[in-house]
Amino acid sequence: MSKIHVSTTINGDAVEYLCEPSETLLDALRDHVGLTGVKEGCGSGDCGACSVELDGRLVCSCLVLAAEAEGRSVNTVEGMADGEKLHVLQQKLLDHAALQCGICTPGILVAAKALLEKNPDPTETEVRYWLAGNLCRCTGYDKIIRAVMDAAAEMRGA
Repeated sequence: MSKIHVSTTINGDAVEYLCEPSETLLDALRDHVGLTGVKEGCGSGDCGACSVELDGRLVCSCLVLAAEAEGRSVNTVEGMADGEKLHVLQQKLLDHAALQCGICTPGILVAAKALLEKNPDPTETEVRYWLAGNLCRCTGYDKIIRAVMDAAAEMRGA
């Protein structure tokens, strides 16, 4: 089979890559674009480690074909910081010691950012529900939830 040429926007930048027809967006991001923040935890859409935004919609990149990014916008964890200045969510996860091994962290950050873009003042229950698709085997979830709630408050100026 011949490779597919994909032109897309990733974290605001125009990007082109060649991929196999059966290749996932996760693999293309890591192997062709060099964005290794996207992690493979399960390969079946169950853990959330590979979460990205595709045209503003939170998706598991292991379940999306790389060719489906053609003409679309992809946002990954690498696009969150502004140069050396961390996004408030990234800083709050550090402040609350809400990460350990780092496998789940990029997906949690992307998912939390997507939540706060849609709902800047979520309840704890809403945060827990939104992040339910992101599995963490190291920290438990309390520190992560507190970090997201703290970030939401700071982003609102509360």
